[in-house]
Amino acid sequence: MTLADTFTVTQPSDTEVLISREFDAPARLVWDAYTKPELVKQWLLGPDGWDMPVCNIDLREGGTYEYRWSHPTEGSFGSTGEFLEVEPVTKIVSTERMEGFDGQSHVVITLREQGEHTVFDMLQRFDSKEARDGAVATGMADGVATSYDRLEGVLATLK
Repeated sequence: MTLADTFTVTQPSDTEVLISREFDAPARLVWDAYTKPELVKQWLLGPDGWDMPVCNIDLREGGTYEYRWSHPTEGSFGSTGEFLEVEPVTKIVSTERMEGFDGQSHVVITLREQGEHTVFDMLQRFDSKEARDGAVATGMADGVATSYDRLEGVLATLK
């Protein structure tokens, strides 16, 4: 089994998506890669060909974030949110508004060390089943899987 084989996507309820992945790195490195803009811009890109010209992270309760992606032929889109809870190296709770979608989702990120690996869970709760299904229909899971593979590469350079 490879660590990429630990990537799972489930729908625990009619309004939720849970994405999990195990990384070959300690939680502190996964945390840094998820919260430092200069690292986030290297991996949170989705399918090949996209880049992230805007990555602003004010990591504190009440702080905000803004991500903006662009592609030479596909255009651009963005995501914004507010940090509701920040527990360094273990948990982030935030809102997310994705450009082009109504409403916002509630996102809970947790990191758990298991030996020398870290399990990274992202639970995203939407306003409705329709909103969840709309997000899933965009190919969200494929984009996250590709990004997490890139994240594994970034983590390897941080060790």
